[in-house]
Amino acid sequence: MMATTKHLRRWALSGVAALALLLAPGMAFAQQADADSQDGEPETVIVTATKRSTALQDVPFSINALGQTEIARQGLTSIEDISRNVAGLVVQNLGPGQSQVSIRGVSAGQIVRDQPGVKEQVGIYLDESVISLSLFTPDIDLFDISRVETLRGPQGTLFGSGSVGGTIRYITNQPNASDFSGQVEANVNVLSQGGVGFHGKGAVNIPIVQDKLAVRAVGYYTEFAGFIDALTETGEVNENVNSGRRFGGRVAVKFTPGDRFSFTPRILYQRVIADGFNRQENFNLFANPFTTTRPAVEFAERQQFLLLGEQFSDETLIGDAVLSYNFGPVELTSVSSYTDRNILVSRDASALTGSVSLDLGFPAASALLPSNLLDRTQLGQFTQEIRLTSTGDGRLQWLVGAYYANTQRNYSQRLPTPGYDAFQNARAAIVNADAIPNNNLPTAAQAANGFPANSPFNSDLPFALEQYAFFGEGSLDLTKRLTFTAGVRYYNFDEDRTITSGGLFANGDSGREDNTSSDGFTPRFILDYKVNETISVNAQAARGFRLGGVNDPLNVPLCQGSDLATFGAFQSFGDERLWNYELGLKAQSGGVTFNAAVFYTDISDLQVTLDAGSCSSRITFNVPEAHTGGVEFELSASPLKGLNLSVAGSILESRFDSSVISNAGAVLGGVESGNRLASVPEFQVAVSGNYSFPVEVFNTQSEGYFGFSLQYVGTRFTQPSDQLGNAGNFVSGLPFGGASGNEITALDLELDAYQILNINAGIDSGAWELSAYINNLLDENAQLAFDRERGGRARLGFATNQPRAFGVTLRRRF
Repeated sequence: MMATTKHLRRWALSGVAALALLLAPGMAFAQQADADSQDGEPETVIVTATKRSTALQDVPFSINALGQTEIARQGLTSIEDISRNVAGLVVQNLGPGQSQVSIRGVSAGQIVRDQPGVKEQVGIYLDESVISLSLFTPDIDLFDISRVETLRGPQGTLFGSGSVGGTIRYITNQPNASDFSGQVEANVNVLSQGGVGFHGKGAVNIPIVQDKLAVRAVGYYTEFAGFIDALTETGEVNENVNSGRRFGGRVAVKFTPGDRFSFTPRILYQRVIADGFNRQENFNLFANPFTTTRPAVEFAERQQFLLLGEQFSDETLIGDAVLSYNFGPVELTSVSSYTDRNILVSRDASALTGSVSLDLGFPAASALLPSNLLDRTQLGQFTQEIRLTSTGDGRLQWLVGAYYANTQRNYSQRLPTPGYDAFQNARAAIVNADAIPNNNLPTAAQAANGFPANSPFNSDLPFALEQYAFFGEGSLDLTKRLTFTAGVRYYNFDEDRTITSGGLFANGDSGREDNTSSDGFTPRFILDYKVNETISVNAQAARGFRLGGVNDPLNVPLCQGSDLATFGAFQSFGDERLWNYELGLKAQSGGVTFNAAVFYTDISDLQVTLDAGSCSSRITFNVPEAHTGGVEFELSASPLKGLNLSVAGSILESRFDSSVISNAGAVLGGVESGNRLASVPEFQVAVSGNYSFPVEVFNTQSEGYFGFSLQYVGTRFTQPSDQLGNAGNFVSGLPFGGASGNEITALDLELDAYQILNINAGIDSGAWELSAYINNLLDENAQLAFDRERGGRARLGFATNQPRAFGVTLRRRF
């Protein structure tokens, strides 16, 4: 507690000083902008971050909103692209469709596909409907999106458990019953070291009954170019194995028979398919520099080794309906949604299975059996929210509401490995004949536990999560300039999980049940003071939470050395809670907007994830104390007519304030007081500019433009243990292919800082727009996350980004 108080005092003093420094130039530029404005006041952006329509600059906490034009002209296509343009927002790319989002440094480290019990730290919403799912953040196509809102800091009062770090909201264009409109878009792009991609997209808005009934339909198909080459057992190289496609659409109908009532049902379908993963390898059990009876391999950039092809598939169906009725002094809003998702992660686990076989004394031939790990997630989720909101313009504005969610998540794993049972039975006969105590090996039939043959690992884990909550928030104008906001949410969660497993690598659990439940309150308090018409300052204290859970049992038959003793004690983890304290400044005048915030987050029982070494498992556990603190800023200006410049950045400190000690008496996995939290850059900045000018094309007055964006992301660690001394020295311990298994693969696990430079130019006549772009102009090969299989004994590599891309886009509006 003393350490936390000391950190808080230091950050409070720093915050006041920083705010003063920010406030002085903020007042100066606002006054100067009033006198020297070239283009007048900037456009007012309306957001719904407080569940009511509010001007962006009037929202009394830190928020960013990227609009449709900026998204289109910069060629932003994913949440990862969005993150590089938003201060404090970080997305850890763990493969296609597998993104881990954090805001302001509140991060658990790497969460992977086989941790279904871990909850998200950032809530993701499609308009009013929650769509977030830990790790599998839906990669919604950004076509016909009005804006993307990023709400920084805990948003638990209005948005619940998944928003402990913040909330991201995709806001779509709504049906308009007044005017017919639409647009189509076509694109082709070529990678400098990869394949060819393209997309076709279209949207149409059709008034059915003037001013009363309209339908809006969106459809899209995208072919993603691959850029990873796979070496194979035959010596052939399969090029661009991580190509993929995304297709789908949405249809919304809006019925407004009068001024008081509106009803908007919608359905969205999307399918994402990737033919491989963006993993570039440094070591593979089957391909490495140390083998002598097999070809020695030194991997080049963007190369990997495969015995089997890989795939990712995510099929999403969302149906929701928003109903509102204005009673006069209050407005009633009902939001109902149902989400159905089917996710498949199909990986080449041959190196993993082979490493275990060698540990168990199987012959070398068994290690080369192609082994396919199939991770399936089936999700069905129903949510219902009802709220009442004041509509008047009096001194007091309020809202109250209730929320209910029922989530059924069925997670399963299979490891089909044709021919494996024969090797297992032969080895069991030898081991069991020796009659060594506690050293028996089951036959395939004995280990199966009812699962299919030739599959050494199988598990079924159905989850049932039910939650309800009541929330309310009110804002009172204490004076003409000072507004006080207070809110609170009561939540109640209950989760049941059952596990059944079988196969040689599994524990043979049969219907083992676990339960997690929690309830509590999350308050928020905000003071907002308007210094003048152009500048406001705010102070906030808000609490956030994230539900705990139960780890999957360790794969005991796979554990080597001390790993079982080290990681076996962490079979459950408690709720994560935090308090966020911040001071903010917002200023806008004369074409210049400057927003900044200084914040400190005191975290209790931070949920941290570690790789459980040779056990081929991952565990989540609680760290008693941690903190994040920093400064974030966003500045945009139009110093000349047609010229728009912006810069957004964050400086973060995120560290553990306590240590976790293992049963062996050593610090566990780098979780030591003073060490950095994982996946968080200490510095991140994005600079962009756009210049537009009148031009005549084919006797049509048009607008020409060109622009750039430069994004810098600082160094990071994938897991806390990666910052330990010698953490990057890996020894497989597996004699194979002439290698002794004692060779060292030395890697630097501090992910290098990287910068991405994009440029674009185009002509826009209003009806037609033609643009060309080069993304990743400098052809940066960034390290996005470190990937290790079975603690690094089977495979080592890094997830990486797309190489330089040349593209042309044609749009037609009508």
